[in-house]
Amino acid sequence: MDNNSLPPTTDNTANARRLTRAVLAAVLWTGAACSMAPRYERPAVETPAAYKEVHAPSDATNIWRLAAPGDALSRGRWWEIYTNAQLAALEEQVVISNQNVAAAFANFLSARAIVKESRAQLYPTLAASPSASRTRNPLVAGSPSTVNDFALPLDASWQVDLWGRVGGAVKANSLEAVATKADLENVRLAAQSQLATAYFQLLAQDSLVQLYAETVQAYRKSLDLTKARYETGIASDEDVAQAETQLESAEAQATNLEILRAQLEHSIGVLIGRAPGAFSIPPGLLERRPLVVPSGIPSGLLERRPDIAAAERRVAEANQMIGVAKSAYYPAVTLSASGGFESLSAAKLLNWSSRFWSLGAGLGETIFDAGLRKATVEQYRAQYDGTVAKYRQTVLIAFQQVEDALATLRILAREVDQQQTVVKSSGRYLALATRRYELGIDSYLNVITAQTTYLVNRQALVALHTQEMTASVQLVQAIGGGWDTSRLPAPGKVTANSAAR
Repeated sequence: MDNNSLPPTTDNTANARRLTRAVLAAVLWTGAACSMAPRYERPAVETPAAYKEVHAPSDATNIWRLAAPGDALSRGRWWEIYTNAQLAALEEQVVISNQNVAAAFANFLSARAIVKESRAQLYPTLAASPSASRTRNPLVAGSPSTVNDFALPLDASWQVDLWGRVGGAVKANSLEAVATKADLENVRLAAQSQLATAYFQLLAQDSLVQLYAETVQAYRKSLDLTKARYETGIASDEDVAQAETQLESAEAQATNLEILRAQLEHSIGVLIGRAPGAFSIPPGLLERRPLVVPSGIPSGLLERRPDIAAAERRVAEANQMIGVAKSAYYPAVTLSASGGFESLSAAKLLNWSSRFWSLGAGLGETIFDAGLRKATVEQYRAQYDGTVAKYRQTVLIAFQQVEDALATLRILAREVDQQQTVVKSSGRYLALATRRYELGIDSYLNVITAQTTYLVNRQALVALHTQEMTASVQLVQAIGGGWDTSRLPAPGKVTANSAAR
């Protein structure tokens, strides 16, 4: 029997077993490596006991109601509170086709990939570099020599994560991925809110178009009346000129309304990922709906706003990076191994006698770095303090936005009621002025003044209705649109396929 084909000796087997036990011990030690990061606790923020504006007195009636369990707001489909089928259909397309949402989703997938990249550093790397060569050496005594060389080497290396440097980076990257998922939810909510706001503004333009159509019709009747009175010698040519000017001015203003409506329609098309030229919305009217106010206490806002969730996760990430920076104070342990087969003959390449191997371990420690590691730890501590400040500022802004929207809605509700009274009064004023002109008591100038006042007041009422509806959208956005942090994946499960939904 050829000695080259003999199995390994007992000593070699024992050495291999000892090496295996050493590697397993290193693995267990690595798994038990402690984290150098400070113990994390969510930063404390001052939260009021209740929303001030929810309990503020209001003269408005039948305009407020609290969100109830099972409400569309609680399910996240908050646009259903407006009971508008056209708006609901458009909102569904935002999630699918909005390009800002698509970009935010891509950012989340990129953050997930970074987690996988950092997690791969916890494991050994194995590389193979097979080769074959034929070499002629003319300097060999006697005659030139030609030699073949066949090699099948394998190289493995592993930096043992004793101090949690790699594990800490994995946790930090996982927290960043969760924060990026919250960013995605925030972008989605912002796009949905922009769409609802633009849609209500478009309906407001349609309401103004109808208002001006009614106004133009009324002005045309006034012109006909004035011409008839002029032909009978009761009215002057000046009255006819004033009536014509009033009518033509209203027609020009009605035409101008088409500009903003077209722009709003185009912006809605872009929000749902459609080319503006291939998209249109049929005319509608702006209707006043009962509005929803948030239930619960302000502290619940910390769990319902995706931007707050993202800011808090980045605080935890910054805390984890402090531990990663601290791990640089400790030595790095690297295990390496190489082995394979090498032979001058391809037929004997895989013979046991053609084997080669080597095992090694290295220890690396920085002895002097002129304060580099200390400065790095200080840098990450400062960054942590900065993320805490940003988190608290985000919370404060969230409370402000809720209170602002509530105050706006409360005051607008009262103002709408007042403006409706003004419209009724100005309508009565127009009727009286028209009657007095028909009786010859007053000039046509009084009719023009009354017509202008009535139109301006009706425009103001439409504007208030628009403000009210857009403020309600701002309120829904300010309270998170029915979202909550339970929809975020846990840091350890952020790379699961279900986390992408």
